[in-house]
Amino acid sequence: MRPVFLLISLLLTGRSTFASQSCELSSLALETVVTLRADIHHIQGIDVEGNTLWVSSVDAKSKKGYLSKFRLPDGTLGAQVQVQEGERIHPGGLALDGDSLWIPVAEYDRNGPTTIQRRNKRTLALEQRFEVHDHIGCLAASPVLLVGGNWASRMLYFWTRDGRLISKQPNPSSIHYQDLKFDGESLVGSGDDGRLQGAVEWMNLKDFSIVKRLRAGATDRGIPYTHEGMTIRGGRLYLLPEDAPSRLFVFQLP
Repeated sequence: MRPVFLLISLLLTGRSTFASQSCELSSLALETVVTLRADIHHIQGIDVEGNTLWVSSVDAKSKKGYLSKFRLPDGTLGAQVQVQEGERIHPGGLALDGDSLWIPVAEYDRNGPTTIQRRNKRTLALEQRFEVHDHIGCLAASPVLLVGGNWASRMLYFWTRDGRLISKQPNPSSIHYQDLKFDGESLVGSGDDGRLQGAVEWMNLKDFSIVKRLRAGATDRGIPYTHEGMTIRGGRLYLLPEDAPSRLFVFQLP
């Protein structure tokens, strides 16, 4: 058995919170909408725990990347650090992992290199880093491995938690994932197909098949719900698609 599947077999112990094979985002109950009370430029990725929202974002004009921590439900900014390293100014989709956050920081180049950073979720301080010779735009973390998608997530990378490459696999989906998360036995990706047809997809890592799909429309500003940040926590789907004023949409999963 290939090493990646040995690790995946250890990982797949939970159950997905989403039961339907395919449906529309509009069929889910919209629980709340939170406006973030700070301009953090171009949104990239999110994660949530309790009353805390973490957001990665980039200011391409100033060549700065940010990791910000917001309070929920009022949407006020609690803390923020810059994460860029030289020409690596582009943080991607991030992932909460116990007391840490994993975040890729890449050059603004589809073939450029990336630093994968692990930061403390409370202080946002840098704790660990490793290098990848590709543009990694999103990242998911589990207790046994990390999964990252490159530019438009055409390729999925699998690493050990200390940065050793295990395997890489072409993305079987036409969706260009912008944010990745684990949900029980599935890897979940959100994005669009390049023609603004957005979706959230659940992928079975045992055979890399797409087993569930949530087709997403657009906000009342015309921005696809799956344009940027996505996470799943506590039976809820969180989406942060818009730049300032950025709004966090919280849906109840069935």
